[in-house]
Amino acid sequence: MYSFTLNPTLFAGTRILFASLAADGHFNPLTGLALHLKELGYEIGWYVGSAFEAKVRDMDIRYFPQKHALDVTADNLNEYFPQRQHTKSGVPRLCFDLEHFFIRRMPGFYADVQEIHQQFPFDLVIADMSFTAIPLIKEKMKIPVISIGIIPIAETSRDLAPMGLGMTPSNSWAGRLKQNFLRWFADKVLLRKPMKVLDELLGAEGLQRDGNLFDTLYRKSTLILQSGTPGFEYQRSDLNPKVRFIGPLLPAPSRKARKPWTDARLHQYRKVILCTQGTAEADVEKLIVPTLEAFKDTDHLVVVTTAGNQTEELRRRYPQTNVIIEDFIPFADIMPHCDVYVTNGGYGGTLLGIQHKLPLVVAGVNEGKNEICARVGYFKLGVNLKTETPIPAQVRAAVLHVLNDRSYKKNVSKLATEFAQYNPQQLCAQYVEQLLARTKSQAARAAIYV
Repeated sequence: MYSFTLNPTLFAGTRILFASLAADGHFNPLTGLALHLKELGYEIGWYVGSAFEAKVRDMDIRYFPQKHALDVTADNLNEYFPQRQHTKSGVPRLCFDLEHFFIRRMPGFYADVQEIHQQFPFDLVIADMSFTAIPLIKEKMKIPVISIGIIPIAETSRDLAPMGLGMTPSNSWAGRLKQNFLRWFADKVLLRKPMKVLDELLGAEGLQRDGNLFDTLYRKSTLILQSGTPGFEYQRSDLNPKVRFIGPLLPAPSRKARKPWTDARLHQYRKVILCTQGTAEADVEKLIVPTLEAFKDTDHLVVVTTAGNQTEELRRRYPQTNVIIEDFIPFADIMPHCDVYVTNGGYGGTLLGIQHKLPLVVAGVNEGKNEICARVGYFKLGVNLKTETPIPAQVRAAVLHVLNDRSYKKNVSKLATEFAQYNPQQLCAQYVEQLLARTKSQAARAAIYV
């Protein structure tokens, strides 16, 4: 376990602004860190869309709304941008989301953050890596920004294919040549339109991008704290020196008193299969239904969490005794009883499954999930189905394969042991303290020479 000593009084009262996109995968991983820093004496504010206002206030953290920026979430994205529904998945959808969900919101984010600073003069910003105002805050406001990697490292590398294609590394001459071409083709052709918009918006502020959008966010950050560990990341000979792995940064547990979830059937079947599509994917036909079809009326128990999507309809459709369907089950309650985890590849859920030593069957493509699923397959932690819409036979074959081949359990257990060597909240607090101390020292030296 990594250990160190913190000085809890050194920066008591220092103001930190958290900034994140209004989506569970961007907001939730930062909650535990925010509460930890608050307990250490830092004064915390949070800038995020209105969908998360209640969660911020429940943590007794000061909330700052989006005023100039569009208050867009994953749930209302198609309402704000109806043309998105007519955009094909894959690269066209990626380009659309990059332009409208990320890049074009940058000026609004920055305007909001500037106004916030007038009433909450923060000394540091901690942002999810997708928060596109990072370069403006650091370069124009001269305020340090710690970016939190809530997805696999997205910065371009000479050793890898471009992020977003879900391609695993190649060591062959032909494979590396292909990767080189794809990096050029992605930047110069596939992503040309959103990058042109980025150039225009940064240029209006007197700044230039450094590589593509995510390259710029990484390279303009003061420090990058990456959720996960080296064992779940591809090797890079050109890893950004600002990157620090912190272990799996997971959401803060609920502080409400509750009874642990349980069900007697957890002990009555040969194997227990957990299936979820996360909170953002509402179409249960993609993965939940194929999994239920694959294992209904078998000697395997199937536990499904729906995030409130068609729970009652699914219960009527699948009344089998070996099926449990719930809106939500705390993973800490269910995962210790499971033998395999079927998921669409959300980063936080995948890390939590690994932490509980669960072999995985993953089926995700859009919103960057193909990159997470690709790593699951590459590191032999489970089977990557390479589709968002597997048929029941595919799910059944993959689940039985990872259950019967002990190498998957061995590999995921080894990575879980690596995870256990990290204390994410304490590591983050250490890096925050070090950065603030360095910033304070630099400011003191600068004052001497004025």
